[in-house]
Amino acid sequence: MPPPEPVHSVLSKDFEELLVHRVMQRVDVSLDIRLRGAIAAVVEEQTRSIVPRLREEIEAVVRQAVYEAVADELAAGVGTPPA
Repeated sequence: MPPPEPVHSVLSKDFEELLVHRVMQRVDVSLDIRLRGAIAAVVEEQTRSIVPRLREEIEAVVRQAVYEAVADELAAGVGTPPA
């Protein structure tokens, strides 16, 4: 049977575990805040870069829908009362 550990060794291990636990908590909080900020910045930048392209696509879709609606009305005979 191994000899019992000295009291200071047990206290040192307990203190070390407590210290590691507290440091990890601080690192976790710090990383959470910093990562959220970094991710938000990237998302904002990407969103700004795709807005012009989205506008173009929406404009094209609306233009096509209006074109088709006008064509359908012309084909049905403008001014003809609905049946």
